[in-house]
Amino acid sequence: MIFRLLIALITFTTMSMGIAFKLQAAAVDAMPVAGPASQPVGHYDFCIRYPRECKPSSTDRGPMMLTRESWSTLVDVNWSVNRIPAVVDQEIYGVGEYWAYPVDAADCEDFALQKRKLLMRRGISASNLLITVVLQPDSSGHAVLAVRTDLGDFVLDNLRGEIRIWSQTEYSYLKRQDAQDPGKWVKINDGRETIAVSGIR
Repeated sequence: MIFRLLIALITFTTMSMGIAFKLQAAAVDAMPVAGPASQPVGHYDFCIRYPRECKPSSTDRGPMMLTRESWSTLVDVNWSVNRIPAVVDQEIYGVGEYWAYPVDAADCEDFALQKRKLLMRRGISASNLLITVVLQPDSSGHAVLAVRTDLGDFVLDNLRGEIRIWSQTEYSYLKRQDAQDPGKWVKINDGRETIAVSGIR
């Protein structure tokens, strides 16, 4: 109980594997979603190859409870997967967009897929592990894994070791998987103007 009160009121830094992770949550900070969005082409193709990954498997019981143990799990998986070399799909597969579980290298969406898979194996519900499409400050497309918790939505990103609450990142958020159906996508209204995504279709 003391731990949960602390993370709700102050900022603290957790050291794990030599990397600092800041956890800030003065209040519940969940991404505002509204209405259906188009499924990225790469995810559509992924769902054809892995249909079981894109079908509802359980009822959405709401955001997961963030505890010291679950936070440690997020930190561990984020750190381990981020060690995979980052390489664009064109160099790995010879095509501009191909969503897959990484072997020797990964593009941004591959990092998100792998983290989602490993976190599900460690007991976190698929409804709380949502691949999310964002726009970087240079207007290029990017994919991250959003984790829904009772203290807000946190972002696991291959471009940084630090796990942050979504609103404390520099991204514009466009859409993410539907918590009730991983094969469907919903729009994110983060209050900022965005333009068409390049690179994540």
